[in-house]
Formats: sequence, structure tokens, C-alpha cells
Amino acid sequence: QVQLVESGGGLVQAGGSLRLSCAASGSIFSFNAMGWYRQAPGKQRELVATITSGGNTNYADSVKGRFTISRDNAKNTVYLQMNSLKPEDTAVYYCNADLYGPVGWGDYWGQGTQVTVSS
Repeated sequence: QVQLVESGGGLVQAGGSLRLSCAASGSIFSFNAMGWYRQAPGKQRELVATITSGGNTNYADSVKGRFTISRDNAKNTVYLQMNSLKPEDTAVYYCNADLYGPVGWGDYWGQGTQVTVSS
């Protein structure tokens, strides 16, 4: 069984910072890309940032220059440093991993962590 557990969400004022973490555990044999997505009330889930096993990153235009994704392969953990937060960043943030687990390659999701940015 594979689990992704996010942490680090919370309430912050506009202009503030938060750091999200996502730790993967279980029978994991290999990782491909990991990433963060978010879903605001009434909106579809959208990509925030991804990072490949080799460290190549991709960001949504709305967060470029403000968010930084990183990973620690030894700890099976991906991070999202969020700076200069805006009220429009308010959403539930989900961790995603493309990994080789007990049933082969698959797409796994965390349970989500709430980020609320007040104006």
C-alpha cells in the first residue's frame, strides 16, 4: 500500500509564506514525477508545479516567481515553498506522485491540505 501525506497548510495573511510537505510511504520501488495541484471552491483542480526525478520543474504561470517545488529523493518527499501569497492562492492543495508501487506504475494522490490566504 502507498500513502501520500501532506502537511504545512494553514491560514496566512496576503504577502506571507507557507511551506507544504508531502511524504510518500509504503511499498515504493521507483518514482517518476511528483507535483502539487490545487482546487478552489467551485473550480476544477489545477496544476501548480511538478518536478521530475531528475529535478526538472514546471510551474503554472500564476505561481511562477513566487512558488518553488523541490524534492528529497532519499526521503520520498516533495516540498512546495510558497512566498508572496495572494488571496487567490486559497485552495486545497493536493500532492501527486507517479510511482512504481505494489501494483506497478500508478498515479497517487494525497488527502489534501487547506491553504487560506486572507486579504
